[in-house]
Amino acid sequence: MTDDGPAQRGYGRVLLKLGGEMFGGGAVGIDPEVVATVARQIGEIVADGVEVAIVIGGGNFFRGAELQQRGMDRARGDYMAMLGTVMNCLALQDFLEREHGIDTRVMTAITMGQVAEPYIPRRASRHMEKGRVVIFGAGTGMPYFSTDTTAAQRALEIGCEVVLMAKAVDGVYTADPKTTPDAKLFEHITHREVLERGLKVADATAFSLCMDNQMPILVFNLLEEGNIARAVGGEKIGTLVSTPAAEEL
Repeated sequence: MTDDGPAQRGYGRVLLKLGGEMFGGGAVGIDPEVVATVARQIGEIVADGVEVAIVIGGGNFFRGAELQQRGMDRARGDYMAMLGTVMNCLALQDFLEREHGIDTRVMTAITMGQVAEPYIPRRASRHMEKGRVVIFGAGTGMPYFSTDTTAAQRALEIGCEVVLMAKAVDGVYTADPKTTPDAKLFEHITHREVLERGLKVADATAFSLCMDNQMPILVFNLLEEGNIARAVGGEKIGTLVSTPAAEEL
């Protein structure tokens, strides 16, 4: 482990991963105050010319794995969760366009033409070049894959420089800070160390995908006002997860 890793820098094209639980404010459904806060922070970086894509989870509505524990078919539960992510996407789109005048496109992995465009990588990239915020819904469109993995895959496919993983904690810790008060925060850690230590930041598939393709992940606290702009601007916040060139596979 090393805490004095590579210096963070400003980014021009980013993939912001937002957890669905935060959209619900800890409850089922959507908390307009939380969505408004997130939209305001996104508006700040768009105004600075940053190209932004977003992946949102659906944990404030459904989780396929949890529904499976109650006897539901896992694949069907995952599809329900994918539809929940689309509701979050439309809510964020509304706040970005109505309150901030930011041109936004929702693109989904499951076709639903009346509310969103189908996900086409080149079209998504073109939207971003034109200054539009692109919000990806319905995960990968396949069961058994999390929205963390979706974020990694989309970031790689549309040429983002970093995955900004917004959480309700300050970054990656040696243990869960909620249950281990003396847990230490990493300033920098490699993808491999995250996987080997079994740190529960995101699912292993997402980290493996980023490790294999040298995609850095910046884990930071979304709940602190202005942190998205700080993360994009290269300020030293949260935990930078990256793989040194010597360790690339």
